[in-house]
Amino acid sequence: MTDDLTDPVQADITYETEEPVLYRTEGPLAYITLNRPQFHNVQNSQMTYALDDAFQRATDDDEIKVIILKSDAKHFSAGHDIGTPGRDFDKSFDRRLMWYDHANKPGAEKAFIREQEVYLGMCRRWRDIPKPTIAQVHGACIAGGLMLAWVCDLIVASDDAFFQDPVLQMGFPGVEYFAHSFELNARIAKEFLFLGERMPASRAYEMGMVNKVVPRAELEDCVKQMAEKIAAQPRLGLLLTKQAINHMEDLQGKRTGMDAVFAMHHFAHAQNQLVKGDYIAGFDGKSMAKANKDKEEGGDK
Repeated sequence: MTDDLTDPVQADITYETEEPVLYRTEGPLAYITLNRPQFHNVQNSQMTYALDDAFQRATDDDEIKVIILKSDAKHFSAGHDIGTPGRDFDKSFDRRLMWYDHANKPGAEKAFIREQEVYLGMCRRWRDIPKPTIAQVHGACIAGGLMLAWVCDLIVASDDAFFQDPVLQMGFPGVEYFAHSFELNARIAKEFLFLGERMPASRAYEMGMVNKVVPRAELEDCVKQMAEKIAAQPRLGLLLTKQAINHMEDLQGKRTGMDAVFAMHHFAHAQNQLVKGDYIAGFDGKSMAKANKDKEEGGDK
């Protein structure tokens, strides 16, 4: 599969579900569930905007104190959608941030504008949600899946979870919401990206990226208990604490660093288009999954 950045018209888009995100509440807790199980919760724009709707709904509800992001599928999320029938790269949506429509734009402008909205911009928006958020992670948390987990305040993972950003093989210096150097120390971040290997939940915990690792059967109860304890705290106190810590990260350069790496990321997109005729270097979902599998099997030999 290839992507022509100059063509505003996408071939048939077939969504396998009208509800890529599910929403329910339980007392002071809001559960937001990724719901593309057939495709391991890869994120198309349909899912991204549905996620934004769900986060806004939980923010607007004064009864909700804590938001939990989870999956009932085999994996938490296998990343961005680069090859399902529901891939909607060329589709226009009702935008949430101050960017113009990407769909009819030529060349590298198209991907740059789209990813400012649906990747970098949305993730920053969700990081600043004025209520505590917890990512409940099991199975794979790959590339774009990392972005969803990293914007949450806490990450609780099952012992079968793993984390991976293998996009360097596509020519990119990591995913668009480049939090790697804040989630991991510099040397481990380089290893994580240079090798593109899976990081087990146990090592992610040792590196400080994950708050807690529990057996898969205990994951849901553990997250619920944690969320209920947080929900008992004063609302404004939680908001101010979250703002204070996020502010300290930004003083350390998190936001300006991401802006710089986002520009590098799109330089790589443009290079791929010029050299390989495709902005993601000719990969689609199946070929990327195969490359990841071959890499893991090769590393085990």
